[in-house]
Amino acid sequence: MLTLCSLLPRDSYLLKCNERNHWLEDSQIFSLELEHCSLQVLAPEGSPSWSLLQLMGERGCTVSELTELLHSLQHTEALQLLNPIIKIVVEPESQAVFSGQMVKLSCWATGYPLLYYQWFKEKKMVPNGNSPELIFNQVTAEDVGLYICRVNSDSSYEFSQWAQLDVCDSQRDSDGNYLKLPEKKIHIYLHPQSQNLTVGQMLILQCEATGNPPPQYQWYKEESPLPNGEEKAYVVSCVDIEHQGTYWCRVYNNQENEESRKVKVTIAVDKVALLMGNMSYYNHPKLKAPLVDVYELTNLLRQLDFKVVSLLDLTEPEMRNAVDEFLLLLDKGVYGLLYYAGHGYENYGNSFMVPIDAPNPYRAANCLCVQNILKLMQEKDTGLNVFLLDMCRKRNEYDNTVLVLDALKVTANIVFGYATCQGAEAFEIQQSGLANGIFMKFLKERLLEDKKITVLLDGVAEDMGKCHLTKGKQALEIRSSLSEKRALTDPIQQTVTSAEALARNLQWAKAHELSESMYLQFQCGVRIQLGFAAEFSNVMIIYTRIVKKPPEITVCNAYVTDFPLELDVDPKEANKGTPEETGSYLLSKNLPKHCLYTRISSLQKLKEDLTFTVCLHYEYMGLEDPVDEQKAVNIGKPLVARLRIHQGFGKCSCFQSCSLPNGASSAQSLATEASGFCPSHLNQPHSYTGFVQSGPSLIESLRQPPRCHYLSNIPVETTDELESDFSGSLKLSHEP
Repeated sequence: MLTLCSLLPRDSYLLKCNERNHWLEDSQIFSLELEHCSLQVLAPEGSPSWSLLQLMGERGCTVSELTELLHSLQHTEALQLLNPIIKIVVEPESQAVFSGQMVKLSCWATGYPLLYYQWFKEKKMVPNGNSPELIFNQVTAEDVGLYICRVNSDSSYEFSQWAQLDVCDSQRDSDGNYLKLPEKKIHIYLHPQSQNLTVGQMLILQCEATGNPPPQYQWYKEESPLPNGEEKAYVVSCVDIEHQGTYWCRVYNNQENEESRKVKVTIAVDKVALLMGNMSYYNHPKLKAPLVDVYELTNLLRQLDFKVVSLLDLTEPEMRNAVDEFLLLLDKGVYGLLYYAGHGYENYGNSFMVPIDAPNPYRAANCLCVQNILKLMQEKDTGLNVFLLDMCRKRNEYDNTVLVLDALKVTANIVFGYATCQGAEAFEIQQSGLANGIFMKFLKERLLEDKKITVLLDGVAEDMGKCHLTKGKQALEIRSSLSEKRALTDPIQQTVTSAEALARNLQWAKAHELSESMYLQFQCGVRIQLGFAAEFSNVMIIYTRIVKKPPEITVCNAYVTDFPLELDVDPKEANKGTPEETGSYLLSKNLPKHCLYTRISSLQKLKEDLTFTVCLHYEYMGLEDPVDEQKAVNIGKPLVARLRIHQGFGKCSCFQSCSLPNGASSAQSLATEASGFCPSHLNQPHSYTGFVQSGPSLIESLRQPPRCHYLSNIPVETTDELESDFSGSLKLSHEP
């Protein structure tokens, strides 16, 4: 709590005394007296400020002199405590008069030391309206309007209530009869406005009116009066779904009442997107395009107000748990979008996404069935279900599983955008060292268009059809049951959502927070900045930068080390001079320069808080032996680590709903069969990209020409005739 004692300076204080008319200089004595006044806060009815004023009164000092002194010291905080609150004691009243009469609007206030007045008509300052009374010697029709007065001192201000001035041009009508003055009716000049809010935001509804006598207010929701709704403004500091509805205000006095406009308050639920890109397969060719594709799609969807979660390189349990968390966010009317880039296949009309830990060969038991995810999305009564699948759709000859899925509902809100036709492969383009899938290359050019989603995808298909590189090889296929005009650009759907779902919604948002940049001070005097940046929801960059170094230290570097074992951080790829050296090619322009960078991936595997050590390595001038200092750092669970995706299957897992004709789960029936077949040539190169070299860097690997080989588990298609059409910097590769 602020008091005068806590704000006044104690080192050197000059106080002018009225009676003796000289300056008293004794900072030591005054400091002790201030301390005594401050201790009055411990007394049951003690007041430090009152004790100080009493002390200064005994010294012969007046409030005016203290105020003058505080002004000279420019001590605004103390002035605000000392100056009494401005109180308007006479409010202006609404009036109705005939043209030519004299009118006086009055506003009187109390305060100290000096008060200043300024009248306004609507939002415009009234010329020469700087006195407590605004006088119209001969009022005219041009003077009709709303008036308000502002009263201010040097440190605070207050506004009066509004007053309505009505003017009747003539006292007689056309027949010569005397006219009555217009009655002083209630006039609402500020109506509430409809609002679209998200959970947790503040709701402010305002209604203001004039009248004589001054009107009172009562707010209603639907037809029920609201408790604490007797003020001009109705405020809810943190809205929830229960605050959604129709609001209005009744304005009344002892003569009449008026109702404001009825407005709608809607609590919005976010559009939600889950983006998964699998690249670093254990037993299959590694892919390149998902890195760029997922990153670019994330940025585009965020521009459309989607809540986006982007994940790279997920195992089977991690994929299933990520989908489960995604399903928890869906509710009635919500738009749900799922994008997947990686290995995949299609059997009997069902599409399967392949996790990075899938065995060789893989079957339905090791993969995620897209149609089953759609079934679970439909159970949430979603407003739109969009699937964008950038994967191959060739048949998997090693999987004879026939899944028996529950029949889909007829919801007329489903859109599938397949990167390629049934039975065909998907390709990627490599250019300037980075790879883009053909599908994403054309999709990103149109995604922000305000068009029905199927019309947008039709445009993408037409663009792809004009690409000579993939003619006869890859064509976008669209499947849709969409009956309404729905677009990704639609405003967020407003819907009634359960409190439980909203809590999970907020939890998901919280799970994508990243620690703020921090500064570490070492004993040697070196100060470093430790910063963080998110590349994906499960990939982050840690960077260190020296911000202060004593002149006697010649060499100084700050490294991060000792990361949790589950993150599997390779020390050889940490603390690099450029983000590209760590494998991060997308954040370079957004990161500060002259730092050491470390890329941390697979954050979903983190079971405890992310702890690591910052090691400062430095040398003093003239000394050969280097010195090391260390500091332990704990940044909690960053990004998606808070969702515990590494844990076992959730209760609504899509894994548990896939069944065989005999009723047994696919996992139980096929696990033994899948584990019993494992070819010896698991790591041979494959026709997808030919990028399975372990030695070269990513850029070097991308620049090498692709070679076509066969792998027993993956269907392949030779592309020798296509490669002859490309330059050395532009190559086409399979995406199984």
